[in-house]
Amino acid sequence: MDNLEKFGNEIRRRRSLLGLSQEELAHICDLHRTYIGGIERGGRNVSLQNIVIIATALKCSPSELLLCLDKELK
Repeated sequence: MDNLEKFGNEIRRRRSLLGLSQEELAHICDLHRTYIGGIERGGRNVSLQNIVIIATALKCSPSELLLCLDKELK
């Protein structure tokens, strides 16, 4: 699994824990639903600005989202 897929899985996991649909998350972030779907599938390389926006919507810090990339290193 590459880093984009890991990051997408983390977004999906946190979104699901909050009970949000992709559409609801997209609305909160002022992004398109298909963009969120692309991130969750690992098909989008997300900008830092959008990582911050998404993290805020998911009630976590950007660094918490990126920790999923470190899991194999430990």
